[in-house]
Amino acid sequence: MRIIATDAAPKAIGPYSQAIATERLVFTAGQVALDPKSGDLVGRTTAEQTEQVFANLKAVLSAAGTSLAQVVKTTVYLADMADFAQMNEVYAKHFGAHKPARSTVQAAGLPKAARVEIDVIAVMP
Repeated sequence: MRIIATDAAPKAIGPYSQAIATERLVFTAGQVALDPKSGDLVGRTTAEQTEQVFANLKAVLSAAGTSLAQVVKTTVYLADMADFAQMNEVYAKHFGAHKPARSTVQAAGLPKAARVEIDVIAVMP
């Protein structure tokens, strides 16, 4: 196993890694809309926050040697399921025709009062 860490994504805010890579798979930690430099939450709307979440996921996956095109499973956590459409529009834009398996759940609370958190499992190319 390799620990994945990059300054292009927010540092872990607890005792965990940004991602763990095995020979064939990469498991990311959940990403919320934190700015990698300041650590501040980016965006007020779920759509704005989802954009930052994808920027963070792309950075972590790149550091691991893979990309969104190699994602096989995602888990989306929403503070409010009423925000599903906003998240889904941004999500669809980033994945395009690629459609990984996905679970979406409403969470009672997310770190830093975020509106959305996403983690992914990707294969190594």
